[in-house]
Amino acid sequence: MSRSSTIRKSPMGQSLGDSPTLDVEAVRREFPALSQTIHGHPLVYLDNAASAQKPQPVIDRVAKAYAEDYSNVHRGVHSLSQRATDAYESARETARGFLGAARVEEALFVRGTTEGINLVAQGFLRPQLAPGDEIVISTMEHHSNIVPWQMVCQQTGARLKVAPIDDRGDLDLGALEDLLGERTRMLALVHISNALGTINPVHDIVAMARKRGIPTLFDGAQAAPHCALDVAALGCDFYTLSGHKLFGPTGIGVLYGRYELLEAMEPYQGGGDMIRSVTFESTEYNVPPHKFEAGTPHIVGAIGLAAAMDYVTNLGFEAIAAHEADLLDYATQRLQAIPQVRLIGTAEHKAAVISFLVEGVHAHDVGTILDHQGIAVRAGHHCAQPIMDFFGVAATARASFAFYNTRQEADRLADGILKILEIFD
Repeated sequence: MSRSSTIRKSPMGQSLGDSPTLDVEAVRREFPALSQTIHGHPLVYLDNAASAQKPQPVIDRVAKAYAEDYSNVHRGVHSLSQRATDAYESARETARGFLGAARVEEALFVRGTTEGINLVAQGFLRPQLAPGDEIVISTMEHHSNIVPWQMVCQQTGARLKVAPIDDRGDLDLGALEDLLGERTRMLALVHISNALGTINPVHDIVAMARKRGIPTLFDGAQAAPHCALDVAALGCDFYTLSGHKLFGPTGIGVLYGRYELLEAMEPYQGGGDMIRSVTFESTEYNVPPHKFEAGTPHIVGAIGLAAAMDYVTNLGFEAIAAHEADLLDYATQRLQAIPQVRLIGTAEHKAAVISFLVEGVHAHDVGTILDHQGIAVRAGHHCAQPIMDFFGVAATARASFAFYNTRQEADRLADGILKILEIFD
């Protein structure tokens, strides 16, 4: 990739300017899965928004944790337990730094973004809600940022209100602001849309909410792999992410919460390690973050996630953002040049996600035929059915890029679509 002097915006809104470059071929060699063939073709992996591939340093760290340093944490006095505990809590410090949190106690290990949102919905918000209170989300949310709020509304009599988007897939900020009122108890929004790639102006949104004293939560599952995060500077109350989209293990993620809020919250689950003392009459809970981590945690998952965070941080988010912006521009141009392709989601500020339709071909057929050419894309509603309803489609095909993808792979995608059109001609 050549150096670019084009001024672009990162997912957090910073100017990228004359950005550093990645040695993409060297990076690709660190991802074993990318060297395989599928149906006789070299793999083109464009399903990163669903789950990303893992680099060798993460694989090695996970293997070492299981092979040499495995034991339960926080409980044992023997050496293996102490080593596992040190690695697990060191991973928490890595997560704190990755998120830009002020205190290590503000980084909770969860199973992923979904559990993080559910924890906030049930542990933080539900005890505060009364009939007629309101929760505000948007049309572009993943189901994980819809269903938990619907559940607490059903449990408490609160109401869910939905901010609209426009035909390009941009959030209508004026309409969002109009929805924020005296009964609004939570504003929960996606940072980057998994189905559209839209990057929401999170700083403006937080300012809008804080002016009214409304707590904010951001679904950062899609943002964390693509941009440097700084929750302290952002000023949000909660932010959550998933490890498997961040080139780390599955079943692990992080929830950031402001300490004073975590301290006041009731636990989400009960069991071992989240207690200070237990009798049959009463239980004294532990302090955050342990109060919210009942039972044996995903120890090795946390260790692997820390390795993934270190990996992408060392690559540099400025270089990652510049490379992915170039891929998005190039792939968009290639697909727009095909008259039978319709892009879904054309926001001005986008991450490297392209949802599209091929005229006369169902999205699932597009995905299947591309797979037989060695090209992995996602086909379906992407756990975002309200977005599909908004655009009047049942499903789309989605190509989502990471820093290890190349322009040549974008060419393979475009050529693959042309072959599909030949089949259906």
